[in-house]
Amino acid sequence: MLALLALYIVLLIPESEPPQPKGAGKEPFRWNRDAFWKELETRLREARGLTPEERLARFDAAFEKVQSALNRVAETRLPPDAPEFDTLEAAFFDLAPVAAVCPERLPNLHAAAGRMRHLVKWQSEQWPGTEEARRRLYRLLYGSRAAVEEVLLQVPPTTNALEGADSYDHQQTPSAEMLGLKIHSGDILVSRGGAATSALIARGNDYPGNFSHIALVHVDEQTRKVSVIESHIESGVSVRPIEPYLAETKLRIMVLRLRGNLPAMVADPLLPHRAASRALSNSLARHIPYDFAMEHSDPSKQFCSEVATAAYQPLGITLWTHLSQLSTRGVTSWLAALGVRNFESQEPSDLEYDPQLRVVAEWRDPDALLKDHVDNAVIDVMLERAERGEKLSYNRWMLPVARLAKAWSVLLNCFGKVGPIPEGMSATVALRADKLTQDHGDLTAWLNPQVQAFRTQHGYTPPYWELVRMAREAQQGLVMRRRLGMQAPASP
Repeated sequence: MLALLALYIVLLIPESEPPQPKGAGKEPFRWNRDAFWKELETRLREARGLTPEERLARFDAAFEKVQSALNRVAETRLPPDAPEFDTLEAAFFDLAPVAAVCPERLPNLHAAAGRMRHLVKWQSEQWPGTEEARRRLYRLLYGSRAAVEEVLLQVPPTTNALEGADSYDHQQTPSAEMLGLKIHSGDILVSRGGAATSALIARGNDYPGNFSHIALVHVDEQTRKVSVIESHIESGVSVRPIEPYLAETKLRIMVLRLRGNLPAMVADPLLPHRAASRALSNSLARHIPYDFAMEHSDPSKQFCSEVATAAYQPLGITLWTHLSQLSTRGVTSWLAALGVRNFESQEPSDLEYDPQLRVVAEWRDPDALLKDHVDNAVIDVMLERAERGEKLSYNRWMLPVARLAKAWSVLLNCFGKVGPIPEGMSATVALRADKLTQDHGDLTAWLNPQVQAFRTQHGYTPPYWELVRMAREAQQGLVMRRRLGMQAPASP
């Protein structure tokens, strides 16, 4: 008994805390438009009071302004600071409130968003790799997606895949059908999972985004079998059929494809297939552990983004023309506590802004879209706590148990199996990840009834800025409840 107690005490000795990281040293993007967002919500409430004829007339007038702005952007190459882009951004945001009350015009909105994305990506092909260009891309591409999703949350659920591969995307690589779309070998799948860590990956960025995972598609030229090469925290790089990939919780999926007019693609139209084949053979030939440090220049270990990078880099294609930046004290502190050591890296969300890639399609699960937004709002509010200096804590009394689980995991790893704590993750990091998940679940459980109450009271789904406000209030209520010794509501 004394021996067990002594072992418990030894295993209870904590690891040293990671030093406060410097981060990327950049200035994170801020919209700083709270008054404008509230004005858009006021316009939504006003539009809800219009007659059907008045709604359609107002939509058509706003839509015409968007089309006019798009036509001007399509006329000639423009620098990123061109006023035409300001006009386009304003016109698209102005369209959203009335689009939210005109579900019959949803195809028009999707068409405008798709054309906007195509033209902005086309314009960005000639832009320098400056911070100004990056901010313009983010404002237009992330902003238009955010506007479309606010509309989707107000209209009846509908299929909303944004398809529309352009002329550059007709490739000679092997292809197969996926969800009604032809995908090609070498395509990149960018997705969003439903876990708290997925929300942290998507939002913990100088340019907060929507995606948390990257995977590479391989299509066999003989059998047309579709495989997915990806890296998971639990097991590192692996290959599996497309069906289990799609069966997992995916709040959204986007398909990216190399532009067909890139010089490297003109010289070798099968380049994407060769990249995918390279990734497939490498992953089958050796075990590639997960890269918790996010060191994108070292392919010996790979996090999800590195799977695509390591496949294309040897063939002359350098993805992520803008490296992702993580600069704020709170984000870097929490990510460092989870094992990250590099804060200029390759975040999944930022791959969309690479001008070498076209967006072929994007699916959003209508039933999961609100969960996506709630998860984002909750993690944003949690990161506000991090910015105030709150550490990512863990249950220290569970450390001996976690260390025993880690020892068992190491033994299983020696035989090529997956243990309860992932390879490369310490027991302390595992406990911190569990605490993050628990806190996120508690806050979400507290917030969800407020979201439903808002819907009942106002007749529409709360937009994102309202979700953030309610998440802050929920956080205050949860803190007060814990101070009084009361349990949090059960996590969903």
